[in-house]
Amino acid sequence: MTPPGRPSAAVPRRRASLLAGLLAAGLVGLTACSAAPDAEKEPASQPVSGGTELAALWPLTGRPVTERTPDHPVVVAKVDNTRASAPQVGLAQADLITEELVEGGMTRLAVMFYEDVPAVVGPVRSMRATDIGIVKPTLGIVAASGAAPSTLKRVRDAGIVAFDDLTGTGYYRDAARTKPYDLMVRLPALVASLSEDPVVPPSYLPWGSEADFPGGTRARSLDAVFSDEHTTSWRFARGKYVNDNSFAAQGQRFDPDTLLVLRVRQRDAGYLDPAGNRVPETVFAGSGEAMLLHGGELVRGTWTKRRPGGPLRLQTETGPLSVPAGRTWIELVPTDEDGGRVSVGQSG
Repeated sequence: MTPPGRPSAAVPRRRASLLAGLLAAGLVGLTACSAAPDAEKEPASQPVSGGTELAALWPLTGRPVTERTPDHPVVVAKVDNTRASAPQVGLAQADLITEELVEGGMTRLAVMFYEDVPAVVGPVRSMRATDIGIVKPTLGIVAASGAAPSTLKRVRDAGIVAFDDLTGTGYYRDAARTKPYDLMVRLPALVASLSEDPVVPPSYLPWGSEADFPGGTRARSLDAVFSDEHTTSWRFARGKYVNDNSFAAQGQRFDPDTLLVLRVRQRDAGYLDPAGNRVPETVFAGSGEAMLLHGGELVRGTWTKRRPGGPLRLQTETGPLSVPAGRTWIELVPTDEDGGRVSVGQSG
């Protein structure tokens, strides 16, 4: 247990043997802490290759792993993404990040940790119903600051375990920040408090190799316009994508290998925030336009997701599209009809 008031060391990757029989049987449909009855059946994401040789993939990056997986579930931290959140901490050690629209035209981040866990992450804010489709495929837990009663019920009914500062270990208020942007989480303490054995989640994205990426049009910059109030801007530099208007602290920024832009519909979540703004809900199921950026190039296609807890599929006119293994940032950008917009620049 981390002593109060002192940040803990990051949790190291722990070695644990993966049993081929379990993997062959498939682990899809189980959550880290409870059953997930609506998870779709699919081939095990950690297949046995060559008879007895294990050829597993890290579920959030698609990179190969042979003999080790963490002894904790995926942890999804809900991090504020407004100027008031600066400086964000903990993002640099994430495996994958998803950005979603919230009320007032602002965005929030679902920051996913599995291979490594940072000492501290935050500031954390509340969940939205959109998070069901984001979190459920990870079979993980959520570190947040709570949720509106109707949202919390939906999250629980979906079989997702979520913690806040009243129910979770490791939460504290940073005196140098202003409320409500001061709630931080020492993730090693939260992870250490979990009592049930985790299961290896399925692959979060349809992973492939660098050679599988078909290449496309030149794309050296991208503006993901969520609303008139917020745009996330990216540029390609030295093999990575750099967020030019990030709120992350120095050395804490997440520079992904790949950007995946999914155009998504919005609907009314059915309640107002304390400021009187209507809360939107992203419909993260169905289908829509997809844009995959890697290596400074763009491939266009479509995405499908049969249900919130099911796998995401990508398709082009010529066939299935895979995501190159590595760290990915997913932008859930509203459709044009819902006020979103995406622009791509070729220079740079």
